[in-house]
Amino acid sequence: MNVTRFAPSPTGLLHLGHAFAALAAAEAGDRFLLRIEDIDRARARAEYETAIYEDLAWLGLDWEKPVLRQSERMEAYGEALAFLGSRGLLYPCFCTRREIADEITRSAEAPHGPDGPLYPGTCRGLSETERAERFLGGISFALRLDAAKAAAMTGQLFFEEQGTGPHGEHGRIAVDPLAFGDVVLARKETPTSYHLAVVVDDAYQGVTLVTRGNDLFAAAHIQRLLQALLELPAPAYAHHRLILDDAGRKFSKRDRAVTLRSLRETGATPEDVRRRVGF
Repeated sequence: MNVTRFAPSPTGLLHLGHAFAALAAAEAGDRFLLRIEDIDRARARAEYETAIYEDLAWLGLDWEKPVLRQSERMEAYGEALAFLGSRGLLYPCFCTRREIADEITRSAEAPHGPDGPLYPGTCRGLSETERAERFLGGISFALRLDAAKAAAMTGQLFFEEQGTGPHGEHGRIAVDPLAFGDVVLARKETPTSYHLAVVVDDAYQGVTLVTRGNDLFAAAHIQRLLQALLELPAPAYAHHRLILDDAGRKFSKRDRAVTLRSLRETGATPEDVRRRVGF
């Protein structure tokens, strides 16, 4: 039995790309879940969450209740962080974005990952005394995963791709644990990150198949690593094509013309939307 989920962020109205992703997840699952990923409290809005329910119901989708909301799960993420910390896998990073950018600029061979240049590890080697001084000074910090230590701890990992990745990837895929470098898992102001919350929640909800767009294919590498480190079950993945506009760009929440609400208001039917996204 496949358990799938659709996990939008309530930071804008759903568009055609979201419609395809939701339909793909619902079709692939024997059980279909909805999760509201609202950890970005500065941008999340209650009216957008309400609109998500309305748009999905209009499309003819039904999902299990109650809906999981990430803003109510901070204790679970904290427990996951504490477990990683107890294994010596986290360290505080006090660098500002500007300091990181300057350090990367000074490096002639700065490694790159899926999201751009990787963090150069500036704070990894700080002594306990130096860290304590920065904590006492009230300097803002992030908690980073020591990727090299994590890779050594887990050994070679794989994930199962049941869809087709952006370059035709399919089947058993070897994980690159260093792909994202020492990725941020939490900040002083936000006690979790997307990667950590997704891994913890997928396990909690019993998700067995993660369906999502190819733009998130690379994220499977860091998420499979976190699953192993947290001793959580590993779902399979089914990445799918993206729905693009006439210029070949991903749809944006800022483009009102392709939001499901706008289409509905201009007379489109759910069947029109399904045909338009090739479903």
